[in-house]
Amino acid sequence: MYKEIIKWVIAIISQPGKAWDMLSRKEEKGDEFLSRFIYPLIGLVTVAAFLGVLFTRKEFDVELALKSSIKTLVASFGGFYLGAYFLNEAWQGWFGREKDMKLCQRFVGYSSSLMFALNIVLMLLPEFFFLRIFILYTFYIVWEGAGPYMQMEEKERLKFAGITTVIILLTPAVIEFVLFMLMPGLRF
Repeated sequence: MYKEIIKWVIAIISQPGKAWDMLSRKEEKGDEFLSRFIYPLIGLVTVAAFLGVLFTRKEFDVELALKSSIKTLVASFGGFYLGAYFLNEAWQGWFGREKDMKLCQRFVGYSSSLMFALNIVLMLLPEFFFLRIFILYTFYIVWEGAGPYMQMEEKERLKFAGITTVIILLTPAVIEFVLFMLMPGLRF
């Protein structure tokens, strides 16, 4: 299962156009996408947060590692679900399409692959903080997926890509900020 997840993440990051074409033909039943892609990927990010704090700090602090993994888990899950919800609302409101939460969840999940991969790398190797700039590549991933996967017309593609990229990138950051403000015990 993890081998397939890594294959899809690499395909989406390295060749988004080709990957979106393959994903648009892929049959997924029910919540198969969640249980076979998103949940394990978020699990990997959470484990990376735990191990990153545990082994990259000078002191060996399990409490700090648990706080980091809890914060990462909540921000990742919340960001995914909140992003899918906002995209679903924008899907109907701004683009005049019928709501389809499963489609929006899959699109947000696959489009977040780069963000999840960067989080894993940066949790384990925090000295490579400059890699954060590559998060902007998410716009291109969303742009490539707008046509084949979401069936977006060319004239609305830029608007869709901009709105969706902002939703995908900001929802986890907003949740992390709210956690930081409301729960001082998660600060480190």
